[in-house]
Amino acid sequence: MTYMPRIDRRRFVVGAAAAGGGLALGLDIPFGGPNVIRAADGSPEVNAWVVIRPDDTIVIRIARSEMGQGTLTGLAQLVAEELECDWAKVVTEYPTPGQNVARNRVWGSQFTAGSRGVRESNEYVRKAGATARAMLIQAAADQWKVPATECSATKSVITHKPSGRTTSYGKVADAAAKIEPPKDVALKDPKDWTIAGKPLKRLDTLPKLTGAHVYGLDVKLPGMLCAAIKDSPVFGGKLASFDAGKIQGMKGVKHVAKVGESAVAVVADTWWQANSALDALPITWDEGPNAKVSSASIAEFLKSGLNAEQAFVGNESGNAKQAIANAAKKVEAVYSYPYQHHATMEPMNTTVLYTADRCEAWVPTQVAEAALASVSEASGLPIAKCDVHKLPLGGGFGRRTAHDFVQQAVTIAKQIPGTPVKLVWSREEDMTHGRYHPVTQAKMVGAFDANNNLTALHMRISGQSILSFVNPQNLQNGKDPFVFQGLNPGGAEGAFGYTIPNLLIDHAMRNPHIPPHFWRGVNNNHNAIYLECFMDELAHAAGQDPLEFRRKLMGNHPKHLAVLNAVAEQIGWGKPAPQGVYRGLAQHMGYGSYVAAAAEVSVTGNKVKIHRIVGATNPGHAVNPAQIDRQVAGSFVYGLSALFLGECTVKDGRIEQTNFHDYNVMRIAEMPKVESIIMPSGDFWGGVGEPTIFVAAPAVLNAIFAATGKRLRTFPLKNEGISFA
Repeated sequence: MTYMPRIDRRRFVVGAAAAGGGLALGLDIPFGGPNVIRAADGSPEVNAWVVIRPDDTIVIRIARSEMGQGTLTGLAQLVAEELECDWAKVVTEYPTPGQNVARNRVWGSQFTAGSRGVRESNEYVRKAGATARAMLIQAAADQWKVPATECSATKSVITHKPSGRTTSYGKVADAAAKIEPPKDVALKDPKDWTIAGKPLKRLDTLPKLTGAHVYGLDVKLPGMLCAAIKDSPVFGGKLASFDAGKIQGMKGVKHVAKVGESAVAVVADTWWQANSALDALPITWDEGPNAKVSSASIAEFLKSGLNAEQAFVGNESGNAKQAIANAAKKVEAVYSYPYQHHATMEPMNTTVLYTADRCEAWVPTQVAEAALASVSEASGLPIAKCDVHKLPLGGGFGRRTAHDFVQQAVTIAKQIPGTPVKLVWSREEDMTHGRYHPVTQAKMVGAFDANNNLTALHMRISGQSILSFVNPQNLQNGKDPFVFQGLNPGGAEGAFGYTIPNLLIDHAMRNPHIPPHFWRGVNNNHNAIYLECFMDELAHAAGQDPLEFRRKLMGNHPKHLAVLNAVAEQIGWGKPAPQGVYRGLAQHMGYGSYVAAAAEVSVTGNKVKIHRIVGATNPGHAVNPAQIDRQVAGSFVYGLSALFLGECTVKDGRIEQTNFHDYNVMRIAEMPKVESIIMPSGDFWGGVGEPTIFVAAPAVLNAIFAATGKRLRTFPLKNEGISFA
């Protein structure tokens, strides 16, 4: 986004309640006179991140999105820690992307995915808190006519140490807002944290319990109409025709609108009226050539890549192919992983108010500035005349980094200028028109010498490239680096955790028409299964203990090894398990963090009981250990649901699954006991929301093998007749 509008004297107002306290965020940006920016209630902005009210309420601005992962509370903790404020008086609000653009992106990135919320913004939000603290102390010192060095702050109270005089943040906030911010501030050593690093309660729990939390589905504007939509059932198909006359007389129906080249929407007084009329609307589709595609044809397409000559190399050392050809023993296996849906509890939705000179949207989005760009593009208005009011998300998991539903909503509202329109996808539309976890296969080949030492590994991945669909301009000479998550020679986004003399990891790109997208954990999910289950296969082929086999290859990877050792020790690896219980383990690295899991399972017939999973995480720093613990458990729910149940199949070019009756998730009674080991090393900043999802599935699969002697390589397990006990 390069367009930077000129700021004039104006007010930006959020029309729906902001997160964490229902605040209406408005900014008066002054020209001339004291340079104080004020919130809608007149309270001064000490800096862009901190607004302080006369009653000492601390309003902390949060640029990243909250979708249940706890980023809102974690970022507020980091600001509050350096601000030295009273945590009991902290509330939060979202700045809009329009405000961010107008103020030269003072809040930085509003991108919330890839476990980046805290790890990418921790330094500058901490500096924001420290800067505001320094300005408040200076304002008090100026009033007392004493050096600022004689003053200190704690829990929103400033004290002049020699005299004992005190004042509150609220009393000096107005003066502080006029002070030139210091150019440099020192940040606390994490060992001195009193707010950050502590398992504080989330700021958004109470409004969720009381119903005050406003999601996209809750938005109500005066005179608002509701829209339901149907897109071509086959991706790439087009809308041929529809007969609006057949439903014009139905109750509440106001408009029938074509949306782009492939969809039609009905607008009515209520969403139920709109959706009912849409179901009754005669529609003819031009499904195009993809209507002949099936899951079987896609599988054959991917299979052709397993032995293809051309492939993109992601990680290579030595000469794996030659070492395999000369090996004393060779082990080979083929794995496959299906399409999977994000299945957010809140389906896609957007509310839009369009006029000829202004377009505003209320959006649950993971990337507010991208949503703003979508509003601008669809409306035909410059960014300066658009804005997006970001709302808490009823689930994201990567799906809400795409904004197809936003463009649809704007396109519909543009046909009814001056009237707010809320577009809500039905669950069926959401399931069949998502952006899916990519489908892949992998051929794994390992080689041993005569002494059962692993000498080579070749991992060939055949399947989809997310980047080729989402941002093809970011391909690296045709290669998608995201394919190699967790398999890279190094780097924060996922380093390979083993040292093998001859290694080749490559990718034969095969892109069916079903659109892939970032799905919680992304390519790490299948890469960890392929690698960690095959490492188990290699250990058993060599007659070695799976833990000891890994340890011999991990001497150069101490952080990988540390989390693996932690789960092995806590699970009791090497000690007898309870009667009928078997163990498996796995490790991986991604999104800047090191993770491992060890599982205990029992198997009766085709029923698997997961008794216990121990998960270890080294995220570098732990901003809120309680939230990390819950994130680990939540990621295991997502990962195990995917392993046992998650699959989107294709028939006649379309996704077959339409709702939770045929796209299931695990139940509470099926959930194992989760023991979380949080072991921050303090020397980097890693992610939390996604990493541990990778290791749940391979740890359980390896335990199932230990119990049954049967290696499972295609997923979900329901296709093998295997279910939760």
